[in-house]
Amino acid sequence: MDDLIKVNFAEEYPTVSARELHTGLGIKTQFRTWFPRMCSYGFTEHADYERLYQKCSTSGGMQRMVDYQISIDMAKHICMIQRNEKGMLYRQYFLELEKAWNSPEKVMARALQLANQQVQELSCRCSRLDGKVQEQNHQIARLRPKAVYLDRILHSSSLVLTTQIAKDYGMSAIRLNKLLMEWGIQYKRREQWILYAPYQGEGYTCSTSVEICRKDGRMDVKYQTEWTQKGRVFLYQLLKSKGYLPVVEQQIGIAETAGDILLPAVSDCRKQGKEVKEVDAGRSE
Repeated sequence: MDDLIKVNFAEEYPTVSARELHTGLGIKTQFRTWFPRMCSYGFTEHADYERLYQKCSTSGGMQRMVDYQISIDMAKHICMIQRNEKGMLYRQYFLELEKAWNSPEKVMARALQLANQQVQELSCRCSRLDGKVQEQNHQIARLRPKAVYLDRILHSSSLVLTTQIAKDYGMSAIRLNKLLMEWGIQYKRREQWILYAPYQGEGYTCSTSVEICRKDGRMDVKYQTEWTQKGRVFLYQLLKSKGYLPVVEQQIGIAETAGDILLPAVSDCRKQGKEVKEVDAGRSE
C-alpha cells in the first residue's frame, strides 16, 4: 500500500500529523472544532498526542498554526469513527503500519539501534571520565612531592638539627638561622639559638646537651637547639609563606601559597629593651 500520510518515526513510537489526517479524511468541519471533538472520545495530551506549532500555507499566506502529533492507535480510532470509505482506507493503512512496526525484524532493528546509541553514549562518558582521570593524575603528580615531604616529617618522631632542615632547602644552617633571626623567630644566647617567647611552649624545639672536648683537652657540655617534627612543619609553612620551598618541590615547580596545616601567626617580636647580640655568626648550632 502506498504511503497515504507522512509518518514520523523520530520519537519512541510512530506518530502522524492530526492536520494531515484531517485533510486526508476529507473532513468538512474546521480543524479547530474537529480535533477537540475527537479528543472527547477519551484521548489525553502527552499520552495520545503532543501539541506543536508549525507554519502552514493558507489563503492569507504562511501562518503559524497549532498541530498535533497523534499516536497510530489514536489515528486508527479516529478513522473508525468517520465510518466512510476513506476512514476504512486509512485505518487499514495504520493496521499494516502497526503490524510492520511490531514485526520481529523491526523490533530487532530498533533494539540494535538503541544498543548502538547506548554504546556511543557510554563511549562519550568514558572519554570524559578518562579526561578527568588524566587531569587528576596530573594534579596528583604535581602534589606528590609535597605530600611525600610532609609525610616524611609527620611520621618521624626524632629530633632534627637545623643543618638537616636547611639541607632540604638547599641552603646552609648559617643562612637558615640568620633568616629565622631576621623574622623574629629566634635569637642567640651563649652559642645556642633560642625561640622568642611567642614560640616557646609550642613544642617546636628541644634543648639537648652534647659532651665536647675543648682544645685544652678539658671535657665540657654544650647545649644546642634541635627541632621537633611539629617544629619542622612550622618551619615548612613559615618558609613557604616567605617564598622558600624544599628542593623536592622546587624541582616540580609547585608554587602554591597555602597549605592544609595552619601556621600560627608569625610576627616580629619585641625584644623588650634587651639587645640581641650575636656572639658568633659563623657557628650554625
